[in-house]
Amino acid sequence: MRLFSLLRRVPPGAWIAVIWCCYTVYSIRMFLGIPGMPYVPGQRFTPPAWLLLAAATTAAIAGSALLRRWPLPAVGLLLAGSSAAALDVHSPTIHLAHYLAADAALGAIVASRSRPAWIAALTAMLAVLPAYSILRSYLGYPPGLLQGWYLYALTAAVAWLAGNSVRLARGYAQESRTRAAAEAVTAERLRISRELHDMVAHSMGIIALQAGAAARVIDTQPERAHEALREVETASRETLAGLRRMLAAVRPDGPGQEPESSRKPAPGLADLERLTASATAAGVHVAVERRGEHRPLPPDIELAAYRVIQESVTNVIRHAGTSSCAVLIEQHEEHLSIEVADTGHGRGGTAGGTGHGLAGMRERVALLRGDFTAGPRPEGGFRVSARLPVPAQAQHA
Repeated sequence: MRLFSLLRRVPPGAWIAVIWCCYTVYSIRMFLGIPGMPYVPGQRFTPPAWLLLAAATTAAIAGSALLRRWPLPAVGLLLAGSSAAALDVHSPTIHLAHYLAADAALGAIVASRSRPAWIAALTAMLAVLPAYSILRSYLGYPPGLLQGWYLYALTAAVAWLAGNSVRLARGYAQESRTRAAAEAVTAERLRISRELHDMVAHSMGIIALQAGAAARVIDTQPERAHEALREVETASRETLAGLRRMLAAVRPDGPGQEPESSRKPAPGLADLERLTASATAAGVHVAVERRGEHRPLPPDIELAAYRVIQESVTNVIRHAGTSSCAVLIEQHEEHLSIEVADTGHGRGGTAGGTGHGLAGMRERVALLRGDFTAGPRPEGGFRVSARLPVPAQAQHA
């Protein structure tokens, strides 16, 4: 496994150089007298032949090294080196293995370069065999063989297809990463907007009611007005602290920011007492009834349940025109059920139930794969109910 990971780090140019050099050694085996290989007595490489072979090898290695930065000159050097090597051993055509090395370079160009670059490289690949045949005729040798040109052209087409597949795969992967990042940003914006709405709408509703009550009785009942204003102050401070926690959660820790360890956890069902107290201070008595076994729930379930109850109670305070509402919480092994009902004359805060409050609750529940319903009761009033599934790992916690 470690060897495989190391091999993957080898650049394409190194593999191309290895392929080219290995077949070069194989192509001159008859002149080297290596045991176990064919050998033609009386034939040997002359110094000019060795010089030409060295120049061809240098050109091919240089082309492999330049492939990443200058792909077109790299393909030209590879084809020139392959032609020189074939001419050096009096081959009627360029060796297929040398051509395959150039094919690998073509595939790398198609995968990583623009269309003009790979068109120029492909044109050079297809023209090199006729050019090699013309060169042999010019030097006085029999013309090169062109019968295999179709095979060589086919290998170039396969190299182009392979490189194009890699390029498309990279583009798709990049597009998927960009889309995933955009979706993550959108989801985070929706989450923050829901949190802001649920937290601020409840507090502002309490503040508006208490401030109005204080304004009405400030002359006749000063003590009552002072109590209402204290509730306004408390709600304002809690809302400001919540906003600060939310801003700290979406920004990295830095100088002057609240450290992660000191931030308060997200609210849950354990905070209902404070919620009911603030609602009672605003003139609406909230009766909470809990059924079933009380077991710890995942934080996202706790937060969603609390926000649904909070938003529902806020709607009762602002729109129902009643002095009480009932909250029923049923905890089962596989799900958590919530119901908030009142006997007022409101319609959930909006006509038709399409406002931000109901939409935010519905989105919260849907993200947890739960069920949400809201609507008028037959006997009068309004009912909000939600069913949140409990993950299997939390059922046996």
